[in-house]
Amino acid sequence: MNHQSIEDEALHLPREKRAQLIQRLVLSLESPSEEELKSDWLLEARRRAEELDNGAVQAVSDEDVMKKARALIK
Repeated sequence: MNHQSIEDEALHLPREKRAQLIQRLVLSLESPSEEELKSDWLLEARRRAEELDNGAVQAVSDEDVMKKARALIK
């Protein structure tokens, strides 16, 4: 199936189905690839490590995090 036949077929879909297809296609363009996600997370991890190393932020224990989380859901 070539591009033109896919387009022709899509244009003959009912309005609601075309809207769903459009939404899926747009979301597929906006979603980062797995490689981009890995790269973004690596940059974030490095940024956070640097903040800890230079004292810009203080580490919080897992116990304190869990206490705060439990308090928020009560």
